[in-house]
Amino acid sequence: MNRKRIAFVINPNSGSDKKTDRVKLIRSLINYSYDSEIILWKNISDRDEIFQNVSTGEFDIAVAVGGDGTVSQLAEVLCETDVALGIIPFGSGNGLARHLGIPLKPAAAMKLLETGVVKKIDRGRINNRSFFCTAGVGFDARIGKLFAESETRGFWTYGKMTLSEFRSYKAENYSIEIDGKKLERTAFLMTIANAGQYGNNAWIAPKANVADEILHFSILLPFRWWNMVGIAGKMFGKKLDTSRFLESFTGKKITITRKSEGAIHYDGEPDFMGTELIASIDSAALNVVVPNNFKG
Repeated sequence: MNRKRIAFVINPNSGSDKKTDRVKLIRSLINYSYDSEIILWKNISDRDEIFQNVSTGEFDIAVAVGGDGTVSQLAEVLCETDVALGIIPFGSGNGLARHLGIPLKPAAAMKLLETGVVKKIDRGRINNRSFFCTAGVGFDARIGKLFAESETRGFWTYGKMTLSEFRSYKAENYSIEIDGKKLERTAFLMTIANAGQYGNNAWIAPKANVADEILHFSILLPFRWWNMVGIAGKMFGKKLDTSRFLESFTGKKITITRKSEGAIHYDGEPDFMGTELIASIDSAALNVVVPNNFKG
């Protein structure tokens, strides 16, 4: 039997925990039942060369050791290849890792590379940018931009920004088309979901499944400040779809038109796009190492 070859792509600059020596940690956890190579992604300019090397077929698994951005970028490169994505999560939200059931502790996540199975999952696209968890516009895109610019990370920083910005944020008007069906909405935020959560177990689309070949579309309608606690409770309780402020749809192609260009997010990464946003699904695009009991 051929030994597995695993590449560990380590980004020491991403995620919330930058104090841990990730190279030293991974080396201490490597099991010598497989062949391994550690690739340090220290400079942004090295991205293309590193990702080209890990996606050419020499490796069976390429492991993203870093934050959500590192996971998403490596996942995009591995789409439509035979190389499976592994994840050792060091992110502030770890949305995809949590949805897939990947342990957040490095030792347990490393063990999964030996005991787990490879499954295919879908990829979402928004204006040809890939996402594997969520993409969207509105209030969360605004917070995502501010969070990316912040000198501090983590759940509490995100929470304080949310409370601060809520006071001044105004809902926007959108025209929407879902597989040919048209509707108009004034929305606080709109999220296109492949996986069900943003991260930190904040479930914006509780019924989303990364292998069901459809996008889940959540529209959070405007609400007053006194509704925040109830909405947050349902979101973290994986019951937001029972809220009177949430509308849920599914489709393979979703087009959003807004009055002016502005902020969007995909997999936690902020960006700026125009007035028309077109989202679609690529079925079974990515191989991922997941627990044996993974159901999507």
